[in-house]
Formats: sequence, structure tokens, C-alpha cells
Amino acid sequence: MVAEGKRWRFAMVCSSNMNRSMEAHSQLGRAGLDVESYGTGTHVKLPGPSLHEPNVYDFGTPYGAIHDDLRRKDPDLSVQALHCRLPSPDPDPDLPLPASRCFLNSPPSVDLGKDAVLDVLDGNCVCRDAVALFSRLFLCTLALPGTLHDDLRRPALCVFLSDEPSRYKRNGLLPMLKRNTSVKLAPQRWQDNVGDGVFDMIMTFEERVFDLVVEDMNNREPRLMKSVPIINMDVKDNHEEAGIGAKLAVELCQKLEAVDGDWEEIIDDLISGFEKQHKRRLAYSISFY
Repeated sequence: MVAEGKRWRFAMVCSSNMNRSMEAHSQLGRAGLDVESYGTGTHVKLPGPSLHEPNVYDFGTPYGAIHDDLRRKDPDLSVQALHCRLPSPDPDPDLPLPASRCFLNSPPSVDLGKDAVLDVLDGNCVCRDAVALFSRLFLCTLALPGTLHDDLRRPALCVFLSDEPSRYKRNGLLPMLKRNTSVKLAPQRWQDNVGDGVFDMIMTFEERVFDLVVEDMNNREPRLMKSVPIINMDVKDNHEEAGIGAKLAVELCQKLEAVDGDWEEIIDDLISGFEKQHKRRLAYSISFY
């Protein structure tokens, strides 16, 4: 039972604390609810080059570090520099060559906009907009080290940029990790969260995860004799379904926090009404702290 007037603490749990639990964490947080999130797996697993080659990380590895590692393994744009410098004038003076941005001190990458990234060559470079489109390749021109200028009378280096998005951008991993970095530092493991205190409701998004959370709670020695509902709502592990599931999680958590009195007396009716309203089957168990 939660004391009258006390805010509830919610825990959102999936397997790797990457997609479903983090989308729910994000949306509950934006709704002003007190929420944490976790995963129950042994390691954090993300899709890799093939079904049998996942990307595996330890819990506690910062989302930003995972993002950078995936970016390194499969960069957004492959850059192939021609081994020649084009003499002036430019080979096709009819092509537009508007200067776009000037980057000094050679940062590790240059943002060309529209999610395109070009690795910077040694030295300060002036980046120019794409000047031509050949099939799936952009032909871009980089001025040699120097400052921004309006023409290409100086020798230039020609590079080809593929507009094919990376595997990890296509499957949504990089945007997901960007989202995660705005929510918290790193994925956390449910089984290691004893020091995080007591939750008033635990929500899972997969039956297997639900079973692991119930098992873990049953293995903990009850000290406070405080009851906690563990509610499961199966949500497919993709970005669209995670968004839908998170919205439903917000609604369910708000309904629970609004309960006037003992939640144990109304939990059956609340879940039954939620199932009928949203055509979603929920399962729940009660454990104790």
C-alpha cells in the first residue's frame, strides 16, 4: 500500500534496458512521474551484422560509448578519396559549388546536414555542398587546407560519399541510443539494483522478463513487508511498438498513482478495465520488499 498523497516510484523493465523500458522511462519522465528503468539480461545485446553476431556490451556501459562504437563499426557514410587532385578550373564549371560550412582545427567529423557525416582529412578543410548525384553516390569537393573562399581556383580533392544509410541508422539503433543518452547515462541491470531503494510498481514488457523479475523479488528477503505489483504487458521489441507500449504504460501508471486508498483492493478491476479498453492482455503478480 502506498501512503495517501505519496508519489509512486515506478520501475520499467525489459531485457537490455535499451528500447522498451527506455521509451517508457522517457515518456513517464516527460509525464512528470518518478521512474527508473532496468534490464534483466546477463549482458546488453543489440542487433549486429547477422542474427548470430549481436553486439554485446556490459551493463553500465554508457549509451554514448555504445553509440560511438556502433558508429565506428558501421559509419553513416563511406568516404573514398580519389588519389588525385583536380587541377583548376573545376572540371565542370556548370555545377553549383556553394560553400556550406568552414571547420577549423580538423574536428574528427564534419556534419553536412541531413544526417550525412564526412570524415575530415588532415588539415583544416572547407566543406562544400554536394555538387552532383550519380546513382547512389554524391560527388563532393573539398578545398585543400585554407579558409573559406568563393571559387575553386585552387587545387581540390574529390571524394565520393555514399548516401546509403548505415545498418544501425536504418534499424534505428543510433537514434535510439541518442534518445537514451538524454534520459540517463547507461543501461542498468535489475538484479543489481538493491541499492536503488523501493518501488511502488514494477512494469515489464515481455513474459520472460516478467518471470525473471518475479523470481528475483521472491529470492530477496522481505524486510519491509511492503507489497508491490509487478505488471507485464507484452510489447514487441521494435521502435514503433515500444512507443505505443510506452504511452499505455504512462496511462496505467497514472491510473495507479491516482488510486484513492489501497491499490490491492482495486487492482483486479483496474487491470480488467484497462484490458477491455485497449485490447491488451496484462498479467500481474504481487511481491514484497
